[in-house]
Amino acid sequence: MADRAFGIETLCLHAGQIPDPVTGSRAAPIYQTTSYVFDTADHAASLFNLQTFGNVYSRISNPTVAVLEERVAALENGRAALATASGMSAQMTAILAIVQPGEHIVASSLLYGGTYSQFDVTLRKMGIETTFVDPDQPEHFRSALRESTRLVYAETLGNPRSTCLTSSRLRTSHTARTCR
Repeated sequence: MADRAFGIETLCLHAGQIPDPVTGSRAAPIYQTTSYVFDTADHAASLFNLQTFGNVYSRISNPTVAVLEERVAALENGRAALATASGMSAQMTAILAIVQPGEHIVASSLLYGGTYSQFDVTLRKMGIETTFVDPDQPEHFRSALRESTRLVYAETLGNPRSTCLTSSRLRTSHTARTCR
């Protein structure tokens, strides 16, 4: 599909998958397998070492999920996408790509309970500290920043009060400081 510019409707239905050359089936198949065949031990090693693209185990990759990822990337004009099993796993994946042990997060104190626990318990166990601030006082975000801060986190509609927080509210309260 790279050689043609398709509209959003076509991308929604077909991006990331070509018709099956044997059956002509247009719909992406659902692969219900957990394991895959390797040509040789060296082939398996190159897949497990992420030196060669391919399927290793369904928790890591699956052709059905690959279609979803490619479709989302096409819809978002991205190079790639990553599908996870839940919002919490997507969030953890994104956070761990940005924040390392010994670094810091500033977060709204009004968060979904699972997110609050992820920041306050799980990330703390991993050596990542979070300072929670009152999102009704946007200047608290700025005052909580440190040299080790790598992420400022808030929910647009924060739990449990459904407080509406907009980025423009944060931007206009103080000039943002860029953290390394």
